[in-house]
Amino acid sequence: MVVRMRHTRAHTANRRSHHALVGARLSKCVKCSASHIRHQVCSACGTYRGKEVVSLVKALTKTTKRKESKNNTISK
Repeated sequence: MVVRMRHTRAHTANRRSHHALVGARLSKCVKCSASHIRHQVCSACGTYRGKEVVSLVKALTKTTKRKESKNNTISK
């Protein structure tokens, strides 16, 4: 099938004017005042809406342990 009436460039541009990407919305952490993505845990202190959700100390020790074991296996 062939299109009977072609859309002009202006008509196409007007339709596509709403296709622009919008940046991520950032909020300020209640506890440490660092900026973070909305509805997500603060990566600086591990809190969400003022309550501690993630223990960053535990996560940091876990990652350092993993890195140390990886370095030990590489050096062998």
